Order: sequence, then C-alpha cells, then structure tokens
Amino acid sequence: MKRFSVARTWAVFIKEFQQMLRDRLTFAMAVGVPVMQLILFGYAINTDPKGLPTAIVSADAGPMARSLVTALQNTGYFKIVSQGTSQREADALLAGGDVQFMIVIPPDFSRDLVRGQKPAVLVAVDATDPSASGNAIAALGQMGSQALVHDLKGPLRHLNAGPPPFELRIHRRYNPEGLSRYNIVPGLIGTILTMTMVMLTSLAMTRERERGTMENLLATPVRPFEVMVGKILPYVVMGYVQLAVILGAAYLLFQVPMLGSFALLMGMIGVFIVANLAVGFTFSTIARNQLQAMQMTFFFFLPSMLLSGFMFPFRGMPLWAQSIGEVLPLTHFLRIVRGIMLKGAEAPQLWGDLWPMLLFTAVAGAVALKRYRQTLD
Repeated sequence: MKRFSVARTWAVFIKEFQQMLRDRLTFAMAVGVPVMQLILFGYAINTDPKGLPTAIVSADAGPMARSLVTALQNTGYFKIVSQGTSQREADALLAGGDVQFMIVIPPDFSRDLVRGQKPAVLVAVDATDPSASGNAIAALGQMGSQALVHDLKGPLRHLNAGPPPFELRIHRRYNPEGLSRYNIVPGLIGTILTMTMVMLTSLAMTRERERGTMENLLATPVRPFEVMVGKILPYVVMGYVQLAVILGAAYLLFQVPMLGSFALLMGMIGVFIVANLAVGFTFSTIARNQLQAMQMTFFFFLPSMLLSGFMFPFRGMPLWAQSIGEVLPLTHFLRIVRGIMLKGAEAPQLWGDLWPMLLFTAVAGAVALKRYRQTLD
C-alpha cells in the first residue's frame, strides 16, 4: 500500500478548489448567506418593538387626559397615529391591524381623579402576536404611577403617594390568554407551504435537464405557458393536501380557533401557493442542477422567515427591513391567515394584503415564463 502523499493530496485540493470557483452561484451562496444572516440578525431583528401605532379615543379634553397621552408617548412604546376618532372607528383600525393599541379615556376623567374615584382607562391591544406587545403592556404599569405626578399637586398630592390614581383595564383582543400557539400555528401554515412549494417546484426543470428528458419535452407541441401551468398544478394539489394536515393538527392538537370563513381562507391560500410556485419555477429555469435550485430556495426562505413577522415582531424591524418584508408574500399571508382565523376578518378587510400577493404572483409568473423561453432557446 502506498504511503500518504502530500503532493497528491495538494493536487486534489487544487482541482476541487478550482471546480468550486467555477460554480459561481454556489460560491456566491456560500458567501452571501452568512452575510445576509449577519445583517438580518444584527440590524433587522428586534424583540423589543417600540413606536407601536396607537389610536386614542378621549372623551375628556382636560389637562390630566392630555398628560396621560403625553406620558404614553414618553414611554417610547406608543406612537399616536389616530386621535379624536370615535371608538367604533378605532375598533375598526384595531381589527384591520392598522393600530396595535386602542386607548379609551372615559368622560369626566379629570373630575373623577380630583374626587378620588379612580377612573378606568381601557387599553385594548391586538394580541394575535403576544411578543409584539408584551413589553409595551409592561411599560404601562410603570408609567401609571408617574403619568400625572405634575398635575396632582397641592391638596391632590396625596394621590401620588400610593398606587396609580386611575385603573388600567387591559383587554387582549383576539387572543385573551396570550397563547403563543395562536400566533405560531397559523404562521406555520405559511412557512411550511413556502418551503415545500418553492423547493419542489424549483426542482422541476432542473430534474428534466439532469435526467435528459428535456429533449423529449421540447419535441412535444406544448407551449411554454402550458408547460409551466402543467408543472405547477400538481403542486397546487399537494399544497392543499399539506394544508389539510396542518389545519387538522391546528384544531385537534392546539385548539386554534377558526372565527372566519373557511372558504375565504382556502381561496387566499390558493393565491399564496401559486405565488410560491411561480418563484420556484423561476429558480428552476435559472439553476443548472438540483443543488443550485436548493440553494436558491434557502436564499429565498431565510428572509421570508426572518422579515415576515413569523419569528420576530414585524413592527420592531427598521423601515428598510419592513420595506423588504412587504415585498415577500409570506408577510401578507401571515396577516391574512391570522386575520381570518383569529379575528374573523372578511374579504374587504383583507384586500390590503391580497393585492400585493396578486402583484407578486403576476411578476414572478412573468419572469418564470420569460426565463423558460430563454431556457428553450
């Protein structure tokens, strides 16, 4: 048996290294993915979101009510985006996801404080994602004892000595118990479908080329659009099979409610599945082999997981990260599926998240079709 040769090992090393450099896509992924992870985790991810959009409904125009609103803003957790609206309008904003909090200051708030009657302030919070509002709710308790310290002077100074002179009644809407599974399980529908639909479709064309069956496909009178639709439809069926399994487990194992229309949910999921299949088909026309297709899938899946609001609060990310997240179909789908299942949202309330998914599907489909024509050439 020959002895170990450093020269032969070095020759194999040089050969393998050169081959790796020739595969530019794989090399770019090996460098790009760690950089992307570093940027996303270092700059975009924030588990303590601040500046949460808040609607104020105040029936008291007195100075103490204004001091309370100012104290809310000074915590840094609340950003007043609606003030002076009715409670019905504020409820609609909360249900539509436009605001995270609704603060209702009762009439005669200032008068009741002076009389020592401890008025109640309603704090309604969208608790579909408990992690997004947990620290803000905790800040309310700390804020209460200091909110009116400059207003309660003279004969009223004794009100500052004990607990807050008003009561905060916190109502967690859509998830009263603050159960994290109500947020995670519906989100898993989108993440599982994203991973499987993009991955399976991205392997469709590369499998044809690697097996040598592309020539047979080219010899048929099938048009490019017909090929794309024909290859996508089986995975649409598979997506609904996966969906049945996930929804069954969500109901039987985790007791996640279904307050909205099941038919509406099925339709929205269909749009989401097609959007991801179009992305996967595009990847399959770019990649030269199945390994590259898998790498592209991971490159798409990683920001979808991190920037969609599934793993971390969406409103805690900087604006540039939110802008990227708004492009991803998973971001809008998470809002839709949670809105239907937890809030009982109807179609008009979901349009704001449906049209970005439709636009993404149209653009991704057009790119896939164009790339497929170039592949045929």
